[in-house]
Amino acid sequence: MAESESGQDKTEDPTEKRKQDSREKGEVARSKELNTLAVMLAGAGGLLIYGGALAQDLLEIMRLNFSLPREVLLNNGSMIQYLLHSGKIALMAVQPILTVLLIAAVLGPISLGGWLFAGSSLAPKFSRMNPASGLKRMFSSTALIELLKAFAKFLIVLCVALSVLSSDIDDLLRIAHEPLEQAIIHSVQVVGWSTLWIACGLLVIAAVDVPVQLYQSHKKLLMTKQEIRDEHKDQEGRPEVKQRIRQLQREMSQRRMMAAIPEADVVITNPTHYAVALKYDPEKGNAPVLLAKGSDFLALKIREVAVANNVLLLESPALARSIYYSTELEQEIPAGLYLAVAQVLAYVYQIRQHRAGKGKRPDPLKDLPIPLDLRRDS
Repeated sequence: MAESESGQDKTEDPTEKRKQDSREKGEVARSKELNTLAVMLAGAGGLLIYGGALAQDLLEIMRLNFSLPREVLLNNGSMIQYLLHSGKIALMAVQPILTVLLIAAVLGPISLGGWLFAGSSLAPKFSRMNPASGLKRMFSSTALIELLKAFAKFLIVLCVALSVLSSDIDDLLRIAHEPLEQAIIHSVQVVGWSTLWIACGLLVIAAVDVPVQLYQSHKKLLMTKQEIRDEHKDQEGRPEVKQRIRQLQREMSQRRMMAAIPEADVVITNPTHYAVALKYDPEKGNAPVLLAKGSDFLALKIREVAVANNVLLLESPALARSIYYSTELEQEIPAGLYLAVAQVLAYVYQIRQHRAGKGKRPDPLKDLPIPLDLRRDS
């Protein structure tokens, strides 16, 4: 069972984020044996398929270069032409096999772990230049496994190669007595089949190595319960950070609210526990809007700002509580409070007229009509 640096057992399966981070770092399961097997099989298949054409092209090069006319031997410039022509034939001869090998070299690695390009893997790591770290890797359990795997691969390839050579001994001896053209074609076929059987021997190693690599990759990604909790906090946001953000949002909202109080028509109070500031714009023709609200200390600050800006304070405990609990900031009051607030605004208008010397002082408001479903007990 794997352990983390903190001493906790890594018993939990990796999360999707852990897997994605690992892929971005280039840390995915890869099997060198699978890559070698793919290249060997592709090379053997290429020799068997295109071996005949390759042998014919080799014969063409040999005939071209071993049967030179006299005038060519005496002309130094002709040798360059023969060399270029021979190179062209050789390139065209090996091109199909090289194409097959290139495809195998690409498909082999991506068959396990998929296509992946991680720039971080190309960055130099100076820790690899540390002799102590190098010695630690040389004598680690991973190095021992790689050594045993290499030795097993050597034994399997050796056994398969000896078996193939012993079964092909008659063909190899027959090649010596065949005409040159037939011997070359026969040799390419023998090499192709021998390579194919040796590659098939590597199937055993690849069949063992692929599950081992998958297991080791999964084991490396295992997480502790604490790591999962920390990752969840990072994704969802740490509680202390979220609390700080909410606090800043509340402070910003309060500052905007306080800045809007001077524009209010009236501030209705409880008188001490609640305070709400209302604004009515007759040009828009909508319902009055709640500019500010608060309780206890915040209610006191709202009253202070209202007094400092000559905003009328009106004491109506029932209406203040109803608006406080039923209306959000910068929202219109509910329809059930239209009549009560209309009476308040009319009262405010009369007070302003009285202060301007254009009318008598109105009587205090009493028994404002507040629906039962909007009432809040003190």
